[in-house]
Amino acid sequence: MPENPQESSEVTFIGFVLSLAHTAAFHFGDVPDPVSGQAGQVNLAAAHQIIEILALMQEKTKGNLTAEERQLLEQIVYELQMRYVEATKTEPQEPSRIIIP
Repeated sequence: MPENPQESSEVTFIGFVLSLAHTAAFHFGDVPDPVSGQAGQVNLAAAHQIIEILALMQEKTKGNLTAEERQLLEQIVYELQMRYVEATKTEPQEPSRIIIP
C-alpha cells in the first residue's frame, strides 16, 4: 500500500496514453469487458476515433515530450494503426448489389 494515497492516483502522460490504447484494444475486441469479463463487441469506428485522438496528441505535443513519452506514443499510434488496417481487411464487407434491368 502506498504511503501517500494520492501518489497512486496521479495521472501521468504515459498512463493516459496507455489507458487510451487499452480502450482501443477493447474496441478491437482484443480485451474483455472489465466488468463482465465477456468479450466486447468489435467497434472499429470507436477504435479509429481513439487512434485519431492519439495521433492528434502526437502532433500537438511534438517537442514537448520526454524521449520515453515520445517513443511510447509513436509506437502505440503505429501499432494501433496497423491493427486497424488488419481489422478492416478481415471485416466482413456488405455484398455489393448488382441491379440488372
